[in-house]
Amino acid sequence: MIGRGGQRKAPSQTGGILSSLITLVAVVLLLLVFYLARHPIFRLVGEGWLVEDTLERSDAIIVLSDDNFYADRATHAAQVYRQGLAPVVVASGRRLRPYAGVAELIEHDLVERGVPKDKIIRVPHDADSTREEAKALAQVARQKKWRSVIVVTSNYHTRRARYIFSHVFPKDIRIRVSGASDGDFDPERWWEKRISVKELAREIAGMLVAIWEQHSDSDTPSSGKGQPAEKSQLIAVPVARNTPAAV
Repeated sequence: MIGRGGQRKAPSQTGGILSSLITLVAVVLLLLVFYLARHPIFRLVGEGWLVEDTLERSDAIIVLSDDNFYADRATHAAQVYRQGLAPVVVASGRRLRPYAGVAELIEHDLVERGVPKDKIIRVPHDADSTREEAKALAQVARQKKWRSVIVVTSNYHTRRARYIFSHVFPKDIRIRVSGASDGDFDPERWWEKRISVKELAREIAGMLVAIWEQHSDSDTPSSGKGQPAEKSQLIAVPVARNTPAAV
């Protein structure tokens, strides 16, 4: 190709401009398609993040700490209890004061929703993560000789909770996870509320941390009686029953 002044333009230069233009148009079209289909995609992400196990008769229902303002976890756990799927409900919760904490609040919510007080086991602890809470509850499960538990948590927390509990609990204890509908997280419209976006982002980040922690524990040399060496000592958990036969 001859340009002005008799200079010849390299064919590769023309081809490079055309290729760049095609790439730019393709990217713009892709972004346009994503924008038009964003709601179905976001809905698929929200619904796909949630997990729900088929529930079976178990030894206990465990309500995880830090229920929300609406007591959605306690409400769902009470519904599962009324279905006759377990004889007792565990109210797990962080200590807020030497004499009270989240476990007491969850116990109150369970009683308000029809769970007999003598069927509730309070488990106060100092866990600052789901992983540490699972370790504390694993101690209780071993003490009680449970073979199966139903873990109740918020719907957006189910995937991470199942991953952590399945790795922390003894392998001979069957884990079933059931999600409570959360008043602040609608998987079909989660992107419309700032708090829902924050919850999902926190869960995804937390899941990555949980995978990293599990991988790190797997790489830790064994110590003692063939058990993996823990980075921190398990939390000592007093198990309180509201009956004279407290353990």
